[in-house]
Amino acid sequence: MWQTEIERQHVGVEGRRFSAADLHELAALSVEEEDEALRAVYAFLAEWFSPASTVEVQTSGSTGVPKRMRVEKERMMRSAVRTCEFLGLRPGDTALLCMDLKYIGAKMMVVRALVAGLHLWVRCPSGHPLADMEERVDFLSVVPMQLYNTLGQADERERLARVRCVIVGGGAVDEALERRLEYLPCRVYSTYGMTETLSHVALRPLNGPEASAGYRPFEGVSLSLSARGTLVIHAPELCVSDLETNDVARLYDDGTFMIVGRADNVVNSGGVKIQIEEEERWLKELIGVPFALTSVPDRQLGEALVLLLVRDFPMDDADLFGAMKAFLPRYHVPRHILRVEAVPVAGNGKVDRKACRELALGVGAVR
Repeated sequence: MWQTEIERQHVGVEGRRFSAADLHELAALSVEEEDEALRAVYAFLAEWFSPASTVEVQTSGSTGVPKRMRVEKERMMRSAVRTCEFLGLRPGDTALLCMDLKYIGAKMMVVRALVAGLHLWVRCPSGHPLADMEERVDFLSVVPMQLYNTLGQADERERLARVRCVIVGGGAVDEALERRLEYLPCRVYSTYGMTETLSHVALRPLNGPEASAGYRPFEGVSLSLSARGTLVIHAPELCVSDLETNDVARLYDDGTFMIVGRADNVVNSGGVKIQIEEEERWLKELIGVPFALTSVPDRQLGEALVLLLVRDFPMDDADLFGAMKAFLPRYHVPRHILRVEAVPVAGNGKVDRKACRELALGVGAVR
C-alpha cells in the first residue's frame, strides 16, 4: 500500500505528475517557476529524488537561533507512513500544502504525498490558506493562526468543513479555538513533535466523540520524564537515540500526556516559578487579542514578568492590571505591560520567545 521506494514514487502537483524520472525537469523548474510556493516544492522534490540519502531541514527558531540539520529520507518516510495510516489516507486523495517548506512540517506534507500517492495543491503560506481554494481537499495541515483566521470567514469555514481531516501544529491550540471546532464535521487533530522527531509523534483529537485533553503517541513511540520533569521520547525508527525535550510534561496511566510548557520558559519572580505557557492559557480567557509573556531582569524580584500586548487592545493599562489581579493567582500578575504593533512570531507561526525578550529589554523595562 505505502510506497517507500523512492525510485518508484510519484506525486501529483497542481494537476501534473512527477517521479524520479523527472529529476532534471524538477531541477529546472526549481529555478524557472515564477510562483514562489511551487518553486519551493519543485526544489524539494529535486532534492528528494536525488541520489543523496538525506535532505536538509531547519528548526523553527522559536526558542533560539534556527539550526540547519540533515535528516535521513528513510526515517522521514517511516514518519509519513504512521500519519497516513492513522488518518486513513489513500492514493488519489488530495492534500493542501500551505506552509513554508523551510520547515519539517511542510516537508513532511510532501513526503506523505509521495508515500501515499496523494495529489498536492499548493498555496503560498498565508493566514487564509482556503481563501481561493475551490478544489477538493481531503487532508490539510495548518498552524493555529491559519485555523483561527479560517474559522472567522464564512466562505473559508464552509471549505474547511468539507475537508476530511486536519492536523494543527506549530503551536498550542487554546480552549477558545477548540470550542469553535466542536461542531465541525471534519476530524481535527493537534500534533506534538519537532524537527528532530521528523514532525509529530503524537496526536490529540480536538473534536468529535474522541476529543481528548491528552496527546496519544503513535505505536512504537514510548515516553518518560527526565529528572527535570521534561518529556523524553524513545522512537528508534525516527531518532537515532532517545530525545530529551525541553517540554515540561505530565504522563497519565492511560498512555496519554499533556504539555505544560517549555522548561526554558519558567520565570522565577521573587521565588515564585511561573510557567509562561500556562499563564498565557489563563490570560487568554481575559485577553482576546494577540499577546505574549516574557521576562526582564529585576533588581528586587530577580525576574519580572512582562506582558506584550497589541496596541489596539481597548482596555487601558490601569484597568488591565486591575483585571489581572482579580483573575490570576497571587504573585502571577505581570509587572509591566508593553504595547507593541505585533507580537513577534517565527516563520512557522509560533511565538518568537527570543524576539519577545529582546523587545522587552530594548525598551528599558528593567527595574
